[in-house]
Amino acid sequence: MKNGRREAPPAGYERLADGAVDAVGLADLAEPLRKALEAGSFYEYAEHHPDARIFAGRGITYAVPLPESSVRVVVRRSRHGGLLAPVTGERFLGRTRAPRELRNALRLERNGVATPRVIAYATYADAPLTRRADVLTAEAEGARDLAAEIMAAEGSALGEDLVTAVAALLASMTIAGARHPDLNIKNILITRYDGGAVQAQVIDVDRVWFDRPYISRVTERNLRRLTRSLEKWRRLHGLRVDDFDIQSIRDAVEAILSDGGDSPTASE
Repeated sequence: MKNGRREAPPAGYERLADGAVDAVGLADLAEPLRKALEAGSFYEYAEHHPDARIFAGRGITYAVPLPESSVRVVVRRSRHGGLLAPVTGERFLGRTRAPRELRNALRLERNGVATPRVIAYATYADAPLTRRADVLTAEAEGARDLAAEIMAAEGSALGEDLVTAVAALLASMTIAGARHPDLNIKNILITRYDGGAVQAQVIDVDRVWFDRPYISRVTERNLRRLTRSLEKWRRLHGLRVDDFDIQSIRDAVEAILSDGGDSPTASE
């Protein structure tokens, strides 16, 4: 918000509602998005949809089709993490991080980092100083997070295709200068396509911040954060990943970057 006014939507998006509900979405999907908002919120629309697919995480997330449309979206209610999460929950001061998530996703996309497209967001007045927010992203059909992918794999070592896909994602983030402070194995989506291609996408990008492109500290901090997550899941959930697997991801990232970053987003 600048000078008391809400910033204009990015190119290709339009404001769907402006008031107690502030919503921005893709212009091409404005009508079905407005219809979904008639339920009171995007989250309430998804929560009561008879064909909703449910995903458990920090909170319940739903995958649903938009009204009178074949487009499927993932609807997530924004929630705080960390020690204060039980207190702050869904409430955010100001306009929430939803507008920033849209800006970050568009910037990542422009810079070649794979992330689901943000379809829309909406924020809702909750109290005089707080708001709640929903973010809609394009559903990556057949995708599952890296934790589920590893848990479902046979054997104790990550497959080469999975290592390559995750490394390609991390390398692309270095090239874009994108640091994700919460780069855990639940925030990386893996999609396996017919023909064998494997793609890794980064999600929950509202907290991503941008440094200089190709800078090594971005590589190191993203790798360190992901390594902590892998080790935590190994310790607490018996995740079948060992130090060799972790080093293989690091080596693959360094190899891609040393070759000038010339690596496909989806491994084949």
